Formats: sequence, C-alpha cells, structure tokens
Amino acid sequence: MRELVYYVAVSIDGFIAEPDGTFDAFPVTGDHAAVLTSDFADAVPTQFLEMLGVAPPRSRFDTVIQGSRSYRIALDEGNEHPYAHLREYVATRSGATPPDGVTYTADPLATIRDLKQEDGLGIYLCGGGVLAGSLLSEIDQLVLKRYPIVLGDGIRMFAGADPTVAPFNLVSTRRFESGLVIEEYRRPDEGSPFRGPSRA
Repeated sequence: MRELVYYVAVSIDGFIAEPDGTFDAFPVTGDHAAVLTSDFADAVPTQFLEMLGVAPPRSRFDTVIQGSRSYRIALDEGNEHPYAHLREYVATRSGATPPDGVTYTADPLATIRDLKQEDGLGIYLCGGGVLAGSLLSEIDQLVLKRYPIVLGDGIRMFAGADPTVAPFNLVSTRRFESGLVIEEYRRPDEGSPFRGPSRA
C-alpha cells in the first residue's frame, strides 16, 4: 500500500508559515540544501529542479496533494504545474475547472484513501496546515525540516485538526551546521502499543 508522507518545514513551536502565509523564515540555503535536492528531490518544485539541472529521480514520490492556498502561490506566479514531474492533486471546493494535468478534489480524504490502494510510490502531502489536519488519520510518515526559530504565530502544522492523540515513532534525526534538523517519524504498526513518556 502506498504511504502518505507529510514533508514540511516547521518552526520549533510548530508553525509552517508566518501569519500572512509566507515562509521566508525557512531559508533553503545552508549545508542542508544538498540533502533537500538529493534525498528529497521529488518534493522540489519542477522549475527549481530545472534551474539546478537536477532530474527528478521519482524514487520517493510520484504524486503530490496540496491545499488551495498552497497552490494559489504557484498560480499567482503563473505556474499551473508546480510539480509537473508528479501527479498533481489540489484540495479545493471552488468548483473551478482545473488546468490540464491537475486534479481538483473536494474530498481529499476519500481521494487519498483511493490513491493508497494503487500501486506506486509515496504521496507527498505538500501542505498546508488545514489540509494536513484533515488528513491526519491517513498520514503514515512525517518528515519535518525543523528550523531553529520560534515564530510565535502563523499557520500551524495541523491547523483545525480534531482534538486527538496520533502517535508516531521517531525513526531518524539528521542535524546540520545550519541549525536545521530533519526528523523522520512513522506511525506505529497496527496493534503496536504507543509508549509515550512516563508521567510522574
């Protein structure tokens, strides 16, 4: 079964963007940049891969889903296909006609459940936070690019999610001189007990 992977830049206090939706606080420069364009090249927008002369490996993801606000950023720049090397889905209730090669869905939860039944690579959950909150029950893996900053306010990583406890196990951590830490978490297997921190 395919997995849904939430791969996202996040602050120490759990925000993925500033209050106005911008993410200038998360620079892509530094010694972590080479890893982002190699290990996670499938999640780099197509135009940036082309600028770097990097061919998408299609080894990690073959599909992307993003929210309408995230997609709007690309549209405002005249880019209808920010991830042209992937199958592109956008969660929106606008009723608008999507560009050729992009699928709009008003029910992202059902869409993800259907996509998971197909053969293929991982599904990249690009954002934003509201979409991630609505898909929390289907997220199999978290890959967090944790920046050493506190935003104090902004768009939460799981905005609007129903109150719940969703256990994930930390499976790897990579630290960089830039201060960035890549944390990878995986949802426990069915039947595995969640062993959280002891409470005195």
